[in-house]
Amino acid sequence: MLKSYETVFIATSVLSDAQMKEAVAKYTSLIEKNGGEVVYEEDWGLKQLAYPIQHKTSGFYHLIEFKAQPEFIGKLETQYRRDERILRYLTVALDKNSAAYAEKRRNNKAKKAAEAEAPKAEETVNE
Repeated sequence: MLKSYETVFIATSVLSDAQMKEAVAKYTSLIEKNGGEVVYEEDWGLKQLAYPIQHKTSGFYHLIEFKAQPEFIGKLETQYRRDERILRYLTVALDKNSAAYAEKRRNNKAKKAAEAEAPKAEETVNE
């Protein structure tokens, strides 16, 4: 049975946009190749770190919400440790309340994005 998980990782700030997308693609494909399912992913962008990690003061944050077998988490975290682009990571299992909250958060974010797009679409129609 697949369990729900969330993983957040911080990639080094010296990566280009293309390299960051490649890193994210690596981990989403790793999840899918091992029988998992990526439910949601969100790029939080470049942020200041609370304290320096490997002499770096900022990093790219990325969240991936997925479903996978519990045995897979060890493989995923091993890949994080081996990847020199990843400064820190955290993977947590979501219980039913956390999964419900994550779904509510996703729906609110999608609703806000749709509302932001609606005025833009009206402007182009009116012009």
